[in-house]
Amino acid sequence: MSIPEVNLVFDEPVQRKKVPKHLADYSPQERREVAKTLGLPAFRATQVATHYFSHLADDPQTWTDIPAEMRQSIADQLTPKLIELVRSVTCDDGMTRKDLWKLHDGTLVESVLMRYTDRVTVCISSQAGCGMGCPFCATGQAGLTRNLSAGEITEQIVAAARACANGELPGGPTRLSNIVFMGMGEPLANYNAVVRTLHNIIDPAPDGLGISARSVTVSTVGLVNGIEKLTEEGLSVTLAVSLHTPDDELRDTLVPINSRWKIKEVLAAADAYEKKTGRRYSIEYALIRDINDQSWRSDLLGRLLKNRNAHVNLIPLNPTPGSKWTASRREDEAEFVRILEGYGVPVTVRDTRGREIDGACGQLAAAEKTRTD
Repeated sequence: MSIPEVNLVFDEPVQRKKVPKHLADYSPQERREVAKTLGLPAFRATQVATHYFSHLADDPQTWTDIPAEMRQSIADQLTPKLIELVRSVTCDDGMTRKDLWKLHDGTLVESVLMRYTDRVTVCISSQAGCGMGCPFCATGQAGLTRNLSAGEITEQIVAAARACANGELPGGPTRLSNIVFMGMGEPLANYNAVVRTLHNIIDPAPDGLGISARSVTVSTVGLVNGIEKLTEEGLSVTLAVSLHTPDDELRDTLVPINSRWKIKEVLAAADAYEKKTGRRYSIEYALIRDINDQSWRSDLLGRLLKNRNAHVNLIPLNPTPGSKWTASRREDEAEFVRILEGYGVPVTVRDTRGREIDGACGQLAAAEKTRTD
């Protein structure tokens, strides 16, 4: 199998036209400075941040602590509309909802909102498309369109929080509790925007949503320099490494970035992150039938991880239309789990939600693009 060409993007703008600046693109201090450049008192930025992050209020006419004649103008300047809902599809009796968003330049991205008995999780996109080129991933095969701004990423999260608060999911109003950066894109290839978004999530009100860092997961295919930078941020979010195989020979093909950073280097960076933050990291492993689900690979993975503070999250592959890649047999999945547990490695099999709504990242956007072309 040939290795797809990898388009590595590290905070380099790849976009058609400039994304409007949003309150969520700035730090709290920068927001106040921006307000002053707009001829507003600095405290107006804090007021708007309170409405945006704490009240989840997207209608400026409800911002009653701001003079009525100023509300729309301030909203237009500090919270411009960055994303527009194209359509939503649901399954699991409405407990899983995939939203397709159109950005200001027509680019399409996806997020998935999932309600469980003990939590509500949103899976969000950090890029439009992805440049990592993993052949079994719908997004990876679409290629990279551009990075998302911190505002565009944050808007997905705030929209999910608003949907929870408004009772749009079965079970009535609730609170968004978990965020995972596992949608479209490689988060650490859009580093600055993702870190700004992390602050927007975990900073206390009125500067952010005030969600615990322990409830936030950042996934990466193994950008070692990005993991090292994140280690120094001191944010203590959960790191998830998409490993998908324990041997470099196969990983060079499944995860082309492995040609730059081998498994040993990736795990060393994850270990350093765990040591600095005290946070156990996750190993994401998409089980692909007859490709990476052999018992000898489980044995090798167990030996690699047995003395590490890591947890394996096995993912039954969500097949994409026309793809030769498909999920493992149940008996092979069970044997994979058994071998890992024999090494004392914590392992779970991810709940396969969303299959009937094009659950794999990128599928809904691809279908919409085909429909409208």
